[in-house]
Amino acid sequence: MAERGIFVDHATIHRWIVRYSPELLKRLNTRKRAVTGKWHVDETYIKVRGRWMCLYRAIDSHGGTVEFRFNERRNLPAA
Repeated sequence: MAERGIFVDHATIHRWIVRYSPELLKRLNTRKRAVTGKWHVDETYIKVRGRWMCLYRAIDSHGGTVEFRFNERRNLPAA
C-alpha cells in the first residue's frame, strides 16, 4: 500500500485480518476440490528464515496437496 501512497498503521491491518479472515476461509472452503480415496504423506526439510523446518504434505493420487504442516521437529504421528 505504501507503493501507492497509502499509509496504514499495522494495527489497522491486524483488525482487517481479524475481521475478514473467517469470511475468506468460508469462501475458500467452498471452492475446495474433492479428495480422492488414496493419498500419502510426503516429508521433507526446508529452510525458513534461516532455520530448518520439517514440512509434511498429504498428497492425493493426482499429485495435489490436500493438507500441509510445518514443524521444527520430526513428528510423523502428529502430522
